[in-house]
Amino acid sequence: MITVVGVGPGDLDRVSPSVLDLLQDPGRTIIARTNRHPALAQLAERREVVFCDDLYDSATTFEEAYSSIAGRVVEAAGVGPVVYAVPGSPLIGEFAVRQILASDPEVTIVPGESFVDAVLARVGYDPMDRGLQVLNGHHLPDPLVLDKPTVIGSLDRPEVLAEACARVSRVLAEGAEVFVLADLGSASPTVAVTHPDRVDSSLAGLRTSLFVDAPPGGLIGAVATMRQLREECPWDREQTHKSLVKNLVEECFELVDAIERLEDGDSPDWPGYAAVEDELGDLLLQVLFHEAIARESGIFDIDHVAEVLRQKLVRRHPHVFGEAEVDSAAEVKKNWDRIKEEEAGESSASLLDGIPAGMPSLHRASKVQNRAAKVGFDWEEPAQVMEKVREELAELEEAMAESGDTSSELGDVLFSLVNLARHLGDDAELVLRGATRRFEDRFRHMESEGPLDGLDIDQLNKRWERAKNG
Repeated sequence: MITVVGVGPGDLDRVSPSVLDLLQDPGRTIIARTNRHPALAQLAERREVVFCDDLYDSATTFEEAYSSIAGRVVEAAGVGPVVYAVPGSPLIGEFAVRQILASDPEVTIVPGESFVDAVLARVGYDPMDRGLQVLNGHHLPDPLVLDKPTVIGSLDRPEVLAEACARVSRVLAEGAEVFVLADLGSASPTVAVTHPDRVDSSLAGLRTSLFVDAPPGGLIGAVATMRQLREECPWDREQTHKSLVKNLVEECFELVDAIERLEDGDSPDWPGYAAVEDELGDLLLQVLFHEAIARESGIFDIDHVAEVLRQKLVRRHPHVFGEAEVDSAAEVKKNWDRIKEEEAGESSASLLDGIPAGMPSLHRASKVQNRAAKVGFDWEEPAQVMEKVREELAELEEAMAESGDTSSELGDVLFSLVNLARHLGDDAELVLRGATRRFEDRFRHMESEGPLDGLDIDQLNKRWERAKNG
C-alpha cells in the first residue's frame, strides 16, 4: 500500500513518466517530505499534496521529525494506497524511508535521480575512476579524510555550509578549490568554483552541495608527501631508522618544552598551543619517516601502525570496550600493567627488563624504582626517603673531603632525589626541567639590565635577587 518515489533534484519536467503517472493517480494519497523543492511545489499546483514541513517545524530533533514522517505515511496507508515522494532519490539521505521500510518490508521503492547524480553530471566526474565519498554536512566524520573525490550534501543552513567549508579548508592542499553547487536541475542553478574559505554561506539550501576533488591534505596528504620525499629527495633517501633516532629524541624534547611553556588560565594560551601544534607536527614527521622506510621493505605501513595501536587501546581498556568495571584511575593503570604483562607471554627474567636504556636518566631511574616497588622494595613515606637523601649527602661530603669516589656518591644522591620526587608525586625529569627553565628566565632577566662581564659576585647576586623577586 506504500510506494516511495524520488522526484530528482530539480523541476517536475525531469521526473520520469512512470513516476509522474504515480504522482498524478487520483486513487493515491500523495505525501511529500517538503514543499521546498521545485518538483514537489509544482506537483501541488496540479493536485492535493500532504506535505511534512509542519513535522519538521514541531520536532526538536531531526530524528523526531523522521519518526513523525514515517508514522504519518504508515497511518495513511492504513486507509488506502499512498505515494511518499522525496527530493532526489529515496535511496540516498532519506532517513524516514528507512523507518518506513522497517515497519513495512513490502514497500515499493522507485529510485529517482539523486543529488549525487546531478553533481557528478555537472562536474563531469565518473566515480569508477578514483572512487567517490558521499558525506552528510550535518555529520562530517572526525577526522575528515579527503583521499578521494567527495560530495558533501545536506548543506541546508548557512552555519552548516560555513562549518563544512572550514573543516574542508583545514585538510585541503594549499590553493585547492572546491565546487559549490546549488539548485541543480532547476531553471537557474548556481555553480561556483572557489577556495572553501571564500564560499558565500548564503548559498546554503536544501539542494546545496560541495564537490571536492583536490590533492589530499591533512594526515593523508602528509603521508603522501613523505613517501614522495623518500623517492625524490637525496637527503631523505639516505636516511635509515638508526640515523633518524637523534632527530626523534630531539623532537620529543622540543615538544615537551612547548608543552611546559603553556600558560595556565581561564582561556586557552593560543600562541602556546600554536607552538605545541608545530612541535607535534615535527614529531609526526618522524613517525611518518620511519613508516615510509618500513613500507619500502614491505614490513608495515601507516595503516598497520594505526591498527596495531587501535587493537592495543581496545585490549587494554576492558572497562570501556568490554565488561570490566573500575573505580579509579589507579585501578585502570593496574589493569593496563597486568594486561601488558599478559601480552608479553612468558614472564621476564627480571622485573627490570624492558626499561629502555636510552631513556632520559632521571625518568629511567624513576621507572626502575617503580618496578622494584611492585614487590614491596620501597620506602613507605617521603620522610623516610628524605632521611636517605641526607645520608647520601653526608657520604658525598665525606668523599669530597677525603678525595673519594665523588661520581658514585653524587649518583647516589641524584638517585635518592628521584625517589623523593616519586614519593612526592612529582616527575624528577619535569621538576628539573622546570628548575632549569626558571634559572634561564632569571639569568636572561639579569642580562637585560646590562652586560654581566666585569661585575663582582655581590653585584651579580643583587641582579639575581631582583630577577627572582621581579
